[in-house]
Amino acid sequence: MKAGHVRRFSPVERLLHWVNAAGFFFLLVTGLILYLPSLSMLVSRRQTIQGIHFWGGVGWLGALAGVVLLGGRRLLATARELDSFDGDDLSWLRGRGAPQGRFNAGQKINAVLTAAFTILFGVSGLLLWFGEEDTRYRFASTVILHDGLMYVSLALLVGHLYLALIHPATRHALRGMTLGSVDAGWAARHHAKWRPD
Repeated sequence: MKAGHVRRFSPVERLLHWVNAAGFFFLLVTGLILYLPSLSMLVSRRQTIQGIHFWGGVGWLGALAGVVLLGGRRLLATARELDSFDGDDLSWLRGRGAPQGRFNAGQKINAVLTAAFTILFGVSGLLLWFGEEDTRYRFASTVILHDGLMYVSLALLVGHLYLALIHPATRHALRGMTLGSVDAGWAARHHAKWRPD
């Protein structure tokens, strides 16, 4: 590790992040082809794209499950960190600049929403797929849920990319998700309660 840097993310945490990102972007592209009539007409193989989208979703969920099993105790410890919400987190959300641990309150909320949306995307996607074959699985609210998740996920993605790539105070965190370590001074300023190993 480079001098003046501290380890923020383990290899398995980074793998989980990038597997999730790659799967999400793949499903976003194939889903938009199905969702937007102009793209659907351009591709003109709707059934093939539906199959690619569905099996891509199955692969995405399977790959995430595989990484979670691989990560075992390390990811369980990370989940506990993300699940702990205290008074400093509430103060931080109110803009009062309270000290944060390895994850700030916004990152904790983003992680919880990402996990919940992944499950909801999977369930609604399965129902949509099976509803094509058997009308017992066809519910009007399933399409609304799946599409609504897409809109909210897009908004979260734009915010996430802005903070990771553009915002000067937070873009240094990207190094943590690519190389595993972050500048020690940056960590002390933004995550004062965190005590790196």
